[in-house]
Amino acid sequence: MTNCRNTVFYTGVTADLADRLDQHKHKDNPKSFTARYNVDKLIYYEVFESIADAINREKKIKGWSRQKKIDLIKTLNPNFRDISDTLD
Repeated sequence: MTNCRNTVFYTGVTADLADRLDQHKHKDNPKSFTARYNVDKLIYYEVFESIADAINREKKIKGWSRQKKIDLIKTLNPNFRDISDTLD
């Protein structure tokens, strides 16, 4: 996820992406990182069969450089368009 200017990145794990996006967009936790930095635009996501695999991937991505994260996002979303409307 990112903010409207694509200057802040947030990586997280959830079992219910649509619900989690709703929480971010409505700033349910005003002291959270996403609320403080207005991070509410979904620009990339991956689906995993197990939570363990998802957590491992999250940790890996969080360790990457900013440029490597940008390169990953651009593989599927080169214009950093909000793709939250594509969720079922």
